[in-house]
Amino acid sequence: MQPLTVAAPAKLNLFLHVTGRREDGRHLLETLFVALDFGDTIGLARREDGAIQRVGGWQGVAEEDDLAVRAARALQAATGCRAGVDITVTKRIPVGGGMGGGSSDAASVLLALNRLWNLDLPRSRLIEIGLALGADVPFFILGAPAFARGVGEVLRPLTLPPMWIALIVPAVNVSTAEIFAAPQLTRDTPSAKIDIFSEGYGRNDLQDVAAARHPEIGAALTELRRHSPHARMTGSGSAVFASFASGELARGAVVATPPGMQGLIARTLSRHPLAAFA
Repeated sequence: MQPLTVAAPAKLNLFLHVTGRREDGRHLLETLFVALDFGDTIGLARREDGAIQRVGGWQGVAEEDDLAVRAARALQAATGCRAGVDITVTKRIPVGGGMGGGSSDAASVLLALNRLWNLDLPRSRLIEIGLALGADVPFFILGAPAFARGVGEVLRPLTLPPMWIALIVPAVNVSTAEIFAAPQLTRDTPSAKIDIFSEGYGRNDLQDVAAARHPEIGAALTELRRHSPHARMTGSGSAVFASFASGELARGAVVATPPGMQGLIARTLSRHPLAAFA
């Protein structure tokens, strides 16, 4: 089979509430996920010797820690597939920005290898494999905007109107584990009683803790809030975002991006680029 080149889109948490904590210490969340028309690109070339290797591309993380490589190995182990793959990752999603880069890479590898290796696994099985790699991976495999509960694995697909998004990304790498371990973190936000969410609904419960540790996040929020009262952080940070009715308005919101930060604009996706792969 010919090599595949596939997209791995970034994501946003339009809101993120921490509603409790399980006995195993993992936090219970409620969040609204949406993918963006911006992200990484992954090249996959089938091998017949069973080897899984990262070739070229991004070297910002050790190969054994790379979620794209780990996803391929997990799929091979789960299915007993004797084929292998060469993986090239072209990174565009800011690392440590809370935009799901590693999780998206893992999901796109699982979806693409399901086809490249002729496995024909159902989406539900890929989600099971993906959850062991990271809490955000199931969303990307699902293929649509979704309201998530639990640790991110209880997903309900939703239809959302398209939005233009302005993002400001400070040059800081936020530790998700550190944010969730913080004593100051709100862990008792009431559960949502509805599945229809208006613009600006909710908040990000991780935002105050992350901004206290990284003042750059606060500076980015201050800039975006000059253009939208609903600006907030995505995931555990550091990226902050706001939605707009047009690309022109979104571009205007990042014109004065503070020094040392990256300004981006994107559109939300109603369907993952690889939604038809499972």
